[in-house]
Amino acid sequence: MSGNVENAVLDILKKIQSDITLGRSELKTFKQDTETRFERLETLVRKQRRDGAAMLVMMRAAAGDFEERLTAVEQQIAALEARDH
Repeated sequence: MSGNVENAVLDILKKIQSDITLGRSELKTFKQDTETRFERLETLVRKQRRDGAAMLVMMRAAAGDFEERLTAVEQQIAALEARDH
């Protein structure tokens, strides 16, 4: 009977060792997948940051152009009003 117990213990230990090895393998795969996803996210964030900065530059340029045109219209109106008075 003790032989059966020893064999059972040995089988149980082999199964535990197998499960640990499988768990480590799954953890390694999960880690690699997670790192790949983080790299993609970091790339996307950098791209969005560049796009946002470019959009800000374009908005500032458009606002500056608008202000120049508005100032020119105001000057023309002021000149017309001065002529009429």
